[in-house]
Amino acid sequence: MSDAERREAPGLSANVPNIARLSDYLLGGKDNFAADRAFAKHLLRIAPEVHTMAVDTRAFLERVVRHLAGEGIRQFVNVASGLPTQRNTHEIAQELVPDARVVYVDDDPVVLSHARAILARDENTGVVKGSILRPAEMLADPEMLRLIDFTRPVGVVIPARLQYIPDAEEPYKAVAFVRDHIASGSFLAIGHAAFDTRPELVAPVIELFRQMIPQADGAIRGQEKIRRFFDGTELVDPGLVYIRKWRPERSESLTQAQRVWIVGGVGRVP
Repeated sequence: MSDAERREAPGLSANVPNIARLSDYLLGGKDNFAADRAFAKHLLRIAPEVHTMAVDTRAFLERVVRHLAGEGIRQFVNVASGLPTQRNTHEIAQELVPDARVVYVDDDPVVLSHARAILARDENTGVVKGSILRPAEMLADPEMLRLIDFTRPVGVVIPARLQYIPDAEEPYKAVAFVRDHIASGSFLAIGHAAFDTRPELVAPVIELFRQMIPQADGAIRGQEKIRRFFDGTELVDPGLVYIRKWRPERSESLTQAQRVWIVGGVGRVP
């Protein structure tokens, strides 16, 4: 990693918790520091189900990619992909479509370094330094354009990033830009924490997340606000639901789906 990247990335500090490393810890990974583990343990004391939520988000992503491949999608963009782990987007897609093309987008130097090392030998998979908040730059990146043909349908997945972006940073506008620049027949898939069933967690979660996100209160959204991210698309069945209820492969635990307070959906660009 270059000195310039280090200067650009205050979140790289081992003494400051980091969203990508937090997720890595919750998924059982080893690419995290003491500050991330301390943050995670505090979060788990507030909401023990957070560990399950991290695992369920990965399972939701896998079901989404499988569904989109079944709908004929042959190219995917995973925005704010996080640290590589097992069952990554390209692995899932290429099981069904061997020549599927996948681009991972992230602005975290830790994620970029790991992803580039792991994916260096896969010519159908690329890594782009970018952010959903800079959509024009992200979509125009040379590595993006090497692999993704935006005149043809594409599956754009944002499984767990928008929940950390305050309204003041205009995430709705950024998502709408992406929607308007992908071909008809494309799909936009989003996962997002929703506090509708756990309002008592809002205050303690905001207080904790201010360590990483000064305006954390601006990212707390219920389902109606989350639904706005799908404006201009046609939500595919079953709509915006708790992720355990989005095309589940097994029936168990669905009665407790709302306890995993992540909702998700897939919108088709008409």
